[in-house]
Amino acid sequence: MALLSKPNEKTESGFSPIPVIDISDPESKHALVKACEDFGFFKVINHGVSSELVSVLEHEAVEFFSRPWLPASDKTQVAGYPFGYGNREIGRNGDVGWVEYLLMNANLDFGSHSFFPGLFNNPETFRNALLEYTTSVRKMTSHVLEMITDGLGIEPRNTLSKLVSDKNTDSIFRLNHYPPCPHHINTNTNTNGGNNVIGFGEHTDPQIISVLRSNNTSGLQINLADGSWISVPSDPSSFFFNVGDSLQVLTNGKFKSVKHRVLANSRKSRVSMIYFAGPSLTQRIAPLSCLTDNEDESLYKEFTWSEYKNYAYHSRLSDNRLQPFER
Repeated sequence: MALLSKPNEKTESGFSPIPVIDISDPESKHALVKACEDFGFFKVINHGVSSELVSVLEHEAVEFFSRPWLPASDKTQVAGYPFGYGNREIGRNGDVGWVEYLLMNANLDFGSHSFFPGLFNNPETFRNALLEYTTSVRKMTSHVLEMITDGLGIEPRNTLSKLVSDKNTDSIFRLNHYPPCPHHINTNTNTNGGNNVIGFGEHTDPQIISVLRSNNTSGLQINLADGSWISVPSDPSSFFFNVGDSLQVLTNGKFKSVKHRVLANSRKSRVSMIYFAGPSLTQRIAPLSCLTDNEDESLYKEFTWSEYKNYAYHSRLSDNRLQPFER
């Protein structure tokens, strides 16, 4: 059982410094840029994604993870690295957590996916909700990236959004379930000075940007510039975005890929759904020329998404994956 000691964690209070961005307001473009620079993380409101759609998908996910009639062996049958069902083991490099999950290619024809039959009470309901959800979140993600591009003064405004909206993009959708953890040492949310079970270890996301939504159970934390950790108050009506490694490279380090983690909860289950917006496998990733005066100012070597993805899959969660690509 992985335990975590957190002497530098900031206490959770009624005030949260995490930026809240109204993406229905075009003038929020500057706030988005500042959030990406200062935190690499922000919460969006007035996003336009149907709450009913989110509820249906969450309901189906909860049923899958908690269904007593579905033996663990049946869940495991859908495993097919890297996609499918996973339990405790995160990747193949020794990382473990108090979590089970379903990982899917977000660009699949969900209707042909082999793990639907027999695994859900209403496979058609799940399939349709999943398709509608990923379509809506992809649209929202493109909108956010175009607002960021406007805030940076980059033209054309689809410079970033086109990388994640093409039909060949390598985007991923993940459903995480963190069951109540009986080994959790503290029973309150203030865990200063205590030990806590790791739900999902600290890491950055390799893609361009990630979009998270969870139920009303807390656990997510982000790492601040001073090295301390801060808890993210749960808000099932909103979405949380975090900058990925690829966006850090594209902005030549102007935006920071945020390190984050999830701690287990002793009393309540946490269910989260994450859309990882990635480019096509052949897409070349390098600092945008409009953000550097010359090549000598580039902090990173050029690489393809396929090259970086392969490197990420062979690394540990906490590794600094960008280091080999730094100039």
